[in-house]
Amino acid sequence: MEQTRVQVAQAIAQSFNEQPRPWAIRNARRVDARGVLEHCWIVADGDTIVATGTSDDELERAIEHYGVGERLTDAYGMIMTPGYVDIHAHGSWGKSFDDGAEGIMIARAGHMVHGTTRQVLSLITNPINTMCENLRNVHEAMAQRPDVLGSHLEGPFLALSRKGAHDPQCLRDPTPDLVNALLEAADGSLRQITIAPELPHGLDAIHRFSEAGVAPAVGHCDADYATAQRAFDAGATLMTHMFNAMNGLAHRAPGPIPAAVEDPRVSIELINDGFHVQNPMVELSFGFAPGRIAFVTDAMAATDCPDGNYQLGALDVVVENGHARLVSNGAIAGSTLVLERAVQRAVQVLGISETAAVAAATLVPAKALGLDKPNAITNQPLGLIAPGYAADVLLLDPAQWQVEHVWCAGRPMK
Repeated sequence: MEQTRVQVAQAIAQSFNEQPRPWAIRNARRVDARGVLEHCWIVADGDTIVATGTSDDELERAIEHYGVGERLTDAYGMIMTPGYVDIHAHGSWGKSFDDGAEGIMIARAGHMVHGTTRQVLSLITNPINTMCENLRNVHEAMAQRPDVLGSHLEGPFLALSRKGAHDPQCLRDPTPDLVNALLEAADGSLRQITIAPELPHGLDAIHRFSEAGVAPAVGHCDADYATAQRAFDAGATLMTHMFNAMNGLAHRAPGPIPAAVEDPRVSIELINDGFHVQNPMVELSFGFAPGRIAFVTDAMAATDCPDGNYQLGALDVVVENGHARLVSNGAIAGSTLVLERAVQRAVQVLGISETAAVAAATLVPAKALGLDKPNAITNQPLGLIAPGYAADVLLLDPAQWQVEHVWCAGRPMK
């Protein structure tokens, strides 16, 4: 089994060295953030969607014009969505994104086969030198494959009281020298960073990272409502996995969550696995922050693996019934979720609209990082099935919302 997964990962990595050719899909039920469109088709000239529609005659003309030839897939009524975008995940298939080039290759494959075509690689709290090295590894991976969007530092600038599964010996105040060291190591590849704004240099660091083009995220914090407001005014535009590792909602101590909810500049991460956040709170979230809920997985190395013993950084983790906890104190240690399952749960368990559920895994996370429009990271925008957008496309079984076929940057992955 392990060898098979390595081979799958190697094949996916190799596919990015091949030039994509024109291709098309017909007879699909398109679902994206704009709504549902029946009997839809798309044509891609390689890595970019160039035409969409519902007319069979127009499809035939587009197929001939772009030279699709035999590279036409009949969806037979399957659901077609944009590729899923995960902006907060740590690994899968027994590997972490902190594990160097091979770890990145294997862990990315574990999410790709479940429809996550683009991913920000989250790095766990470690000694600063180790975190800098891991940032450099992600920067190198970005140069080799378009599915890696960059890195997310979940630490080391976290509150000790809300550290979760992060090593307390490695937590730091974000002093200017440390901020500069991480930015230098990332060399433009750092997409977001989680910061507790109440730390002595927290607000200054948020401003500095924002000025450098990084999206600061409020999380793993003990911040009150007013401090969270100041953090968003200083440049924070994300909330890291809302409800987890932060003050909860209280009528006399509202905490950071209402500050994020009421601020239209802020995108809000949510782990929809039924464990990190119970169903009523997921439903409530879509009600009070419509169009700003971004599904994330916070997935660790045990994702898509059997229960057992694993590592999260230098810490021992045990996974039972798919739930990961630290051996030392029982703290939740990430998840074993994939975005495929998050969307399935939203639609089939919670009754959230198909449009909103798909948007939470596609356009909303892309927009949170400015990737919903032409940009220097992906070239084409992400998050919609529309001309000019990246040819990241999924075909799903309409009964189970299970991912059956995957295209990333125009290359078939599954």
